[in-house]
Amino acid sequence: MSKLKPARIFKNAVEQQPPPSPGSASPRPSQLGPRQITGISFDDRGDQVITAAEDETFRLYNCKSGKQVKILYSKKYGVDLPRFTHKNTAILHASTKEDDTIRYHSLHDNKYLQYFKGHKGRVTSLEMSPVDDGFISGSLDKTVRLWDLRSPTCKGLLNLPASPVVAYDASGLVFAVGVNQYSRILLYDQANFDKAPFMTITLEDPTLSLVSFPPRAIYMTSLAFSTDGKYLLVGCSGDAHYVMDAFDGHLLAKLEGHTGLERRKLDIPPSIEPSRGCSGEEVSWTPDSKFIMSGSLDGKIYIWDVQNLPQVQKPVDPKAHPLRLLPLSSIEGHPGPSRCVKYNPRFAMLCSAGVELAFWLPDQSGDPEEIAKDLLKKK
Repeated sequence: MSKLKPARIFKNAVEQQPPPSPGSASPRPSQLGPRQITGISFDDRGDQVITAAEDETFRLYNCKSGKQVKILYSKKYGVDLPRFTHKNTAILHASTKEDDTIRYHSLHDNKYLQYFKGHKGRVTSLEMSPVDDGFISGSLDKTVRLWDLRSPTCKGLLNLPASPVVAYDASGLVFAVGVNQYSRILLYDQANFDKAPFMTITLEDPTLSLVSFPPRAIYMTSLAFSTDGKYLLVGCSGDAHYVMDAFDGHLLAKLEGHTGLERRKLDIPPSIEPSRGCSGEEVSWTPDSKFIMSGSLDGKIYIWDVQNLPQVQKPVDPKAHPLRLLPLSSIEGHPGPSRCVKYNPRFAMLCSAGVELAFWLPDQSGDPEEIAKDLLKKK
């Protein structure tokens, strides 16, 4: 994993705002810094990747040729959380202005196929079902809605006490809802979502009280199940991510070593109340679920080995400190924060994004020390 090298860096992946002319009031506070990419998504076959950015564009790239295929604009509605459907010519995306509608967009002829209206606040979490045309969304209006691409009205609605994040497991039979401020993760059966969750997980980290008291709240930005469904990765905007047991609900490991992405830049002090940051896609599994990769505010990508997670000993002590995992390695590629990190579902390729977009491939040249040892052995 540490042999990944940036094979291609797209420096113009985001259109930056022109500097304000002298004497005019700046429309944008200087502390926000440059515009960033806020979301990336691979299609099912891993052939294409699409990015959404704060310049209100989504850009389609070919993973095999490493070239940009097209740029599409959504200046009227804004664009965030792009998600390929099971067709590689259509995507879903959330809006950032005008209203909070989810839009179903054809990349082939640049037309909207459907509008999914209902949310009264910005959509901050959007996931496509891995098995059918269903999808699920979470919004700042404190609701989760279940949809189907074939119908413009939602087929299910969950009212929650705070803003949620959502995720499907690999089978599409179970979905998880993380409730911020309450540090709860609710697991629902997809077929019986109108009933109570079949499991409620409490995310408690006793080590946070060692840093400050009262401990700073955990702000969940993403949830992701491992491919075998055993583990649940909880991505957070602070300086730690968590791995939970998806069957028992116990905290197994705390991933440390990176710098959280809730701030725009390193030189801005953190706020008292934790916040989401401008992207919730900074952490993800590799397709084999053996490693977890995360972006960081310092621009590096950190890799944790999670193949040997501990078994939870019964009875469980909720005050016991979780295993604190430090990164196996870190790799550097592009300047500025690495806000989105995703691994290609089919090919040995990593995609990371911030102000720039980078495609990473395994370095085929080999380690110089090992090559030298081999040559000495041949002699």
